[in-house]
Amino acid sequence: MVLAIFSDIQTNGLSAKGCHFRQIEGKLWEIKIRAASGGYRFFYVMLSSENMYILHAYRKQSQKAPVRELELARKRMREVLS
Repeated sequence: MVLAIFSDIQTNGLSAKGCHFRQIEGKLWEIKIRAASGGYRFFYVMLSSENMYILHAYRKQSQKAPVRELELARKRMREVLS
């Protein structure tokens, strides 16, 4: 299911079905995907208008993103953008 949603994102961009996009801060964004087995979160940055770089993914277990998950995404974003 998750791969099908990413395929839809590739085809339809922000209009893809089955997911929600949210800006976390600056260039750091999040994709929320709900599946029968639970929720998934993917942190990403856009390197260009057509290149999305997935920084980190985790299975949702609480309403708010855990600090360590967010810090890992920030660290990877700094590495990718430098």
